Amino acid sequence: MLDVFDIYTIIFLALAVFIFLRLRSVLGQRTGRERPPYPTQEGLRRSMDTVVPMPQRPAETAPRAVGPEVPPPADRWKDITESGSPALAGLDAIAAADPNFDGKHFIAGARAAYEMIVTAFAGGDRRQLRSLLSREVFDGFDAAITERERRGETAESRFVSIDGSTVTAAELRNRTAQITVRFISKLISATRDRTGAVIDGNAEKVSDVTDVWTFARDVSSRDPNWKVIATEAGQ
Repeated sequence: MLDVFDIYTIIFLALAVFIFLRLRSVLGQRTGRERPPYPTQEGLRRSMDTVVPMPQRPAETAPRAVGPEVPPPADRWKDITESGSPALAGLDAIAAADPNFDGKHFIAGARAAYEMIVTAFAGGDRRQLRSLLSREVFDGFDAAITERERRGETAESRFVSIDGSTVTAAELRNRTAQITVRFISKLISATRDRTGAVIDGNAEKVSDVTDVWTFARDVSSRDPNWKVIATEAGQ
């Protein structure tokens, strides 16, 4: 299996450097009126068919160490979730059910998947989206792209940076792990009409964007891919 995580990391870093050099002098802030740069599924039913393959650890990575090298409970989820968060118990339960679960690798994969999906939606890249989303979620994205094309509109989404990715909720339901991540990013996002005029967003300003996505995975399955079961615009 190809080292998907490393490939995505290289692509992400190269893209981030390029965008940063191009946009370092551009300033701005979200006004609160912009539409999220993807179709939200508020109230989406949490089903096991909503698939987003996430970049994974390299196959050759050695099993996680046990014994004295295991981080103490207070430090285990440092930089993954906030101290005292109710998600801590859920992360502990997931790690107990899946010894290969690694919080930092999960976050890295979630960040990569988040950027790829938002960018692919803006570009109308159905092939990329189909490989990242389940049939249910893909259908929602596809319908939004189709409507955008019918109106003769085009979308632009360019990441400047992802400044935060924090687990806000985690739980183990039977053998299904569910993890919710809040992403805080800087994004340039705009929609243009047939004439090229901007009708939503701002093609010159960097917006501060918060999104909340939930991922799920059957910890008893050999399939290492996580699955998106909700995408929402955060506050």
